[in-house]
Amino acid sequence: MNQPNIKQVFIAVLFFIGLTLFSPLQAQKPAGQVELLLSKMTIEEKVGEMTQLSLDMICIGGSYNVTEPLTIDKEKLKKIIQQYHVGSILNVGTSAHPPQRWQEIITEIQNEVQKSRLKIPVLYGIDAIHGANYTLGSTLYPQPMGVASTWNPQTAEGLAEITAYECRASGIPWNFSPAMDLCKNPVWPRTYESFGEDVLMNKIFGSAMVKGYQGTSISDKTRMAACLKHFTGYGASTSGKDRTSALIPERQLREYYLPQYAEAIKNGALTVMVNSAEINGVPTHANKFLLTDILKGEMGFKGFVVSDWEDVKYLYSRHHIAASYKEAIKLAVNAGIDMTMVPNDLEFPDLLLALVKEGQVSRARIDDAVRRILYVKIQLGLFDKTIYPLSDYPKFGSDEFKNKSLDAAREALILLKNEKNILPLSKTSRALVVGPTANSMRTLNGGWSNTWQGEKINEVLANKNTIVEA
Repeated sequence: MNQPNIKQVFIAVLFFIGLTLFSPLQAQKPAGQVELLLSKMTIEEKVGEMTQLSLDMICIGGSYNVTEPLTIDKEKLKKIIQQYHVGSILNVGTSAHPPQRWQEIITEIQNEVQKSRLKIPVLYGIDAIHGANYTLGSTLYPQPMGVASTWNPQTAEGLAEITAYECRASGIPWNFSPAMDLCKNPVWPRTYESFGEDVLMNKIFGSAMVKGYQGTSISDKTRMAACLKHFTGYGASTSGKDRTSALIPERQLREYYLPQYAEAIKNGALTVMVNSAEINGVPTHANKFLLTDILKGEMGFKGFVVSDWEDVKYLYSRHHIAASYKEAIKLAVNAGIDMTMVPNDLEFPDLLLALVKEGQVSRARIDDAVRRILYVKIQLGLFDKTIYPLSDYPKFGSDEFKNKSLDAAREALILLKNEKNILPLSKTSRALVVGPTANSMRTLNGGWSNTWQGEKINEVLANKNTIVEA
């Protein structure tokens, strides 16, 4: 066998070095991809990556007042991407959009990203609680409490698969679901979003939903990242009102309020959202014991922690444990918040940048947060492709999906009593239907239907039947 000459060896070595130095991000293993990208980022880009803004912030009209039809303001978009390096956008802006329009919105955002220095894709998030409820023409299914009433985790997993499929058809890769709040107070207004008051039910159904959303390969174009919420004790509100305090001894916390999260994390959940309220007088968004020691330490959670809507600012304006918004940011980030759902101002990245430069938030804490966010984006395959053609989703809004939703609704029915065998009703029976919800499509569909509390659902689904009409 002929021995290679010195020139051949030299060329081979140069080729190997070239591959090592200039290999694309996609060619690296996930951990290597994250570290390579992190090493290139400025501190400004890092605090931007930790910032999540509402879609309102880049639309004509502005916060809580988006002009219809929704139109992206190109200058606003350029500012948040090129100047502020914002890592995530959420919400619907107005009311539900057709999948084609969603694709246009998200494509416009990602096209602006491609003009940036590092081209880190924006992670778009949505509350798809009972189907892709912010996409017109999608398949809605029973609310989570109804899904739990099926007593069938396979049904839950199958419905979550449909949600992921139809959200990805819209270009949306991240879902703020499942809600695994243990509903101990029956008057708590968000009980319908959970799987009930039992730990085992929440463990089983929460993990089933995670499996349905994420599948075995999260980068698959029909899957999306799950977000466990609201970590933790949110449904134990003492007053029963939303976002109000709870008293939970640590023994109860560990026995009732943590196991479902540990189980879902073991089953691969990539993101966690935080309880908006407080436990034992400590706002959860500033609770390092819960967010860092338990969640990231004891549970070994490798994904990232996102705040809920405006809750970091509320540490200052509502909970009054911080003297200013800036101090609130310091408390939250140091406690373990990785991404802040700001959502409607650009103060957060400026103030966080100042905190880092002043040494009040360490660069190591910033790197840890950004490392976790990049890991999720890479796992989702967003650096390879963010939008797939709608033609790749032929089952969107299909009869197959609708029938699965109908089957789930039938499984969810609960017959409390059937005295004197009154059911099934004969066709000649007469029935009195009374009450304020009898003729309301909004009540029938519940929250997260086209708009946050479904306030426009009577108009959007005017062609459907209420209970009285049916």
